[in-house]
Amino acid sequence: MDPRTELGDFLRSRRARLQPEDVGLPHAGGHRRVPGLRREELAMLAGVSVAYYTRLEQGHARNASTEVWDAIARVLRLDETERAHLLRLAQPRQSGRGGPARGPRVRGSLVQLLDAMEGVPAYLLGPRTDVLGWNRMARALLFDFAARARRERNMARLVFLEPAARDLFDEWERKARETVGYLRLDAGRWPGDRILTELVGELSVRSEEFRRMWAEHAVADKGHGTKRLRHPLVGSLTLSYETFQLPSDPGLHLVTYHAEPGSPSAEALRLLASWGVDESQAGRHDLLRPEGS
Repeated sequence: MDPRTELGDFLRSRRARLQPEDVGLPHAGGHRRVPGLRREELAMLAGVSVAYYTRLEQGHARNASTEVWDAIARVLRLDETERAHLLRLAQPRQSGRGGPARGPRVRGSLVQLLDAMEGVPAYLLGPRTDVLGWNRMARALLFDFAARARRERNMARLVFLEPAARDLFDEWERKARETVGYLRLDAGRWPGDRILTELVGELSVRSEEFRRMWAEHAVADKGHGTKRLRHPLVGSLTLSYETFQLPSDPGLHLVTYHAEPGSPSAEALRLLASWGVDESQAGRHDLLRPEGS
């Protein structure tokens, strides 16, 4: 993915979501040829010339200072995730162009941690939304990761291409948009990632909804919140999720789900845990080794 093209598309998409009155300008009467802020309006508010901003939006003038980009981010009302994404596109580092490894190594202690989290669905999410590890409860609650080929253990593929995902996630559209946002963020981190480019191409061809959401250029980082699920065996659950970054394992995130104590959802998780899932411990360790190791 060309960072210059991505930069221009991102800026235009952020301009399009704002109206003049949103940024303190008087309402412009009459027909506006393009939706949202005009270039000249943004340039005026950011304190740069229209010609200079136009060059920035076209992917030129890469020597623009961080102060200029901060001014543009302020006018566009970008949140911290969007601002960081803008700076990565505007000032790409050479080290990020090749992309991350196909499968970051999963340490044995992380495997042990997953297994120790009995009653707590947990999985390891890597770059490109690859699922690199899981425990028994995550497999029972979400997807049977062990039954899928390595290539198919990818949250974006599962959300958009697995029919059961639309039944599992009560707010499927929200889950889908979050997942697209994660991929967009990775595209900014690793603009030369061939595997990610191929994944986006495949999903764009196979899913009209993915294609539409990808064109919106929204970005999202993994965090915390609440998910409502409709499990085929234990029914409806409302679960909180937390995402933990692993500083010593770049690109890896630990995602956990839990229920409020004493709630019907907690009872549903307990019931799901009591039924159990057959899983070969030796097979799981083999599954967690990256390709080529």
